[in-house]
Amino acid sequence: MSPRVSRFSRAFTLVELLVVIAIIGILIALLLPAVQSAREAARRSQCKNNLKQIGLALHQYLDSNRCFPPSFCITPGVALSGNNGSWSIHGRLLPFLEQASAYEQVRLDIAWDAQLAGGIPTMRIPIYLCPSEINDTVRTKSGAPYVYPQNYGFNFGSWLVYDPAANRGGDGAFFVNSRTRDADFRDGLSNTMAAAEVRAFTSYVRNTNDPGPSPPSTPAALVAMFSGGDHKLGPATNDNTGHTEWPDGRVHHSGVTTVFTPNTEVPYLYAGATYDIDYNSVQEGRSTSQPTYAAITARGYHPGIVNALLMDGSVRSVSDTVELGVWRGLGTRQGGEVISAAAMP
Repeated sequence: MSPRVSRFSRAFTLVELLVVIAIIGILIALLLPAVQSAREAARRSQCKNNLKQIGLALHQYLDSNRCFPPSFCITPGVALSGNNGSWSIHGRLLPFLEQASAYEQVRLDIAWDAQLAGGIPTMRIPIYLCPSEINDTVRTKSGAPYVYPQNYGFNFGSWLVYDPAANRGGDGAFFVNSRTRDADFRDGLSNTMAAAEVRAFTSYVRNTNDPGPSPPSTPAALVAMFSGGDHKLGPATNDNTGHTEWPDGRVHHSGVTTVFTPNTEVPYLYAGATYDIDYNSVQEGRSTSQPTYAAITARGYHPGIVNALLMDGSVRSVSDTVELGVWRGLGTRQGGEVISAAAMP
């Protein structure tokens, strides 16, 4: 007689089920950091590649025009009648970044915000955006799309950006009406920064009294320089408009300065909230006599570093712990510094 087969199959006990769930939870907890790390490594690599392509475009511009591009162009001694000046370096590099069709619709002699109907300012240009940017979205005005942000600020120097009375730029790689060539970089192209990461929709203050030619030594010293001014900050994303206008050549939209080391927090208490801010003493082109000084900090989303492009086309990851003297040396084109790779941890 064959043995009887049980009518009941063996099932998991509650304890066994809980053990399995716990094991799966542990495996997921171990796996997630590895996945996130791999994703961050890929984003960091893409960010560096974006800067590399911008570096190639700068040198193609040099070959075509016999000089590097200016931050933007204005007529010396004449204040701009509108809020926005001529096109930024980002705009001038379009034909060298496979954006020739967009460039054909641009008139460099007309302010970019007078060309909104063509749709160019609201274009999302992927190479100008870090894949880690959390606000990769068009900036709106009165509820309608207005302009797109960007994540790579060109090097405008260590404090002075532009002196309109003398039609003189600062000590950086780019400035108003500049026509720099290789020979103008006496520190060497490999010792001068071209651009660095910035965050879109940054808070900033602009158009204050003249702070003077000496750069602040600390964020608190910068805040103490404020007197009057426009506050471009607030609780909504669109209230904080720094680096939100890729076509605009002014330092708070398309530049960076080396007053503070990368990712330095510049806390500013305003209307009961604290903002991490940038600063432009007066918008370039607004005054025919007051110099523009700026503290526009390089900021990124990659932990502990910002990616930076040098004028020779190479790209480096610069640590937040870099010495201030080294960082400011990178920001000058003829300061006499020779900076080794070891000095940029």
